Amino acid sequence: MNALVQSVKQGVKNFWNKEEGVTAIEYGLIAALIAVVIIASTQLVGLSLAQVFTAINTALQAAL
Repeated sequence: MNALVQSVKQGVKNFWNKEEGVTAIEYGLIAALIAVVIIASTQLVGLSLAQVFTAINTALQAAL
């Protein structure tokens, strides 16, 4: 039983000290942040474009 506890402790220590997992999590968080920025900017551009097309449509309707 004691050997099992020591093995689990050593496994937890090895997992805690590994740098690869931390780096992967950091890259994942950066990618998620970039995705959020892209989505937000795309929505803002879409709203601005909708306003431009509405203004063009209104101007064309008034001209006819």
